Amino acid sequence: MTRYGFLSTYPPTRCGLATFTSALAGAIGAGRGDESVVVRVDDLVPAGPSVSTANVRVVGEFKPNDAKSLIETTQNLNACDVVVVQHEYGIYGGKDGNEVLGALAQIRRPTIVVLHTVLENPTRNQREILQEIARLAGAVVVMTQTAMALLVHTYSIPAEIISFIPHGVDARLPQASARKPRRPVVLSWGLIGPGKGIEWGIRAFAQLTDLSPRPIYRVLGQTHPKVLHEQGEQYREALQALAVRLNVDGDVQIDGGYREADALAAEIAAATIVLLPYDSREQSTSGVLVEAVAAGKLVIATRFPHAVELLSGERGVLVSHENPAEIADAIRSSLLNPSLTQKTVERARETAVGTSWDEVASLYRTLAAALTMAGVVS
Repeated sequence: MTRYGFLSTYPPTRCGLATFTSALAGAIGAGRGDESVVVRVDDLVPAGPSVSTANVRVVGEFKPNDAKSLIETTQNLNACDVVVVQHEYGIYGGKDGNEVLGALAQIRRPTIVVLHTVLENPTRNQREILQEIARLAGAVVVMTQTAMALLVHTYSIPAEIISFIPHGVDARLPQASARKPRRPVVLSWGLIGPGKGIEWGIRAFAQLTDLSPRPIYRVLGQTHPKVLHEQGEQYREALQALAVRLNVDGDVQIDGGYREADALAAEIAAATIVLLPYDSREQSTSGVLVEAVAAGKLVIATRFPHAVELLSGERGVLVSHENPAEIADAIRSSLLNPSLTQKTVERARETAVGTSWDEVASLYRTLAAALTMAGVVS
């Protein structure tokens, strides 16, 4: 039996890293005799206590600027055979989350660090943190080839310690079925907040009022916990006001309800198009993107790195940032050319082969075994 220790945010925190860790740790801890334990990172957004499940045991919490917490965290992780650390600048304490370095320095087990953000233009401090993470880790994992190239050329990290393992997807998503709605549905889902670019989608819909039947823009997701904590519902309310001002409030549905996996799968299955109008020019990983592709949906996305990598080669539609006219043209063309859209979807789905969470967990097991055999410790 191999015991895997995870350091990450974790449910009930609702963020990309928490969801990722829950899925990966759950897949590793299911069967094969392996065990997953989690030290949950406290990102200072109230969310309630974590609860252990049949496949994942929560053993502690890593608090910012807390020496006792650091000691307990490293003790819990050093009791494991392999440690998997999820990295994002915004979740750990200190400037740019540099307190993760103190934990890595005291871990004495083979350590894999999963990099969820690799910036093309980092500050000096951000670059130095990532370089030090790579020095302390046995291996670093990225989820795009773009991020791998950046690590080598921008951060001067040795290629031999970098592994590419794709983002996992829920195997239920491609299998979900739902009665198709009378009006086409364009869906954006995930945690909502400034930077998601939903306003550009709403503005695009103001240019589609001549279509018959008129499509619906369905925005599904709660406000990001950090945004809610700091700004309340200002962004969501601004989106609703924009839809009213543009006279498309009958075509735009902003639904803040949380969906469990099966209910979310049904929502995705009912969609005609998935829209990712993100403002970010540097987003290196998007779980929504890979799930939409795996579910067999046409994806229209702005040109952030993960989308460019996954959708190029006529596997989706890429549009300029902050450009509602291009978004509207892409939606219109996709709805009016269903046969072309289907060919695009089929090409895209080929990239999702082998990315179920069970298959991705197997790749992490293989990497962990290689580190253990080589005696690599952080």
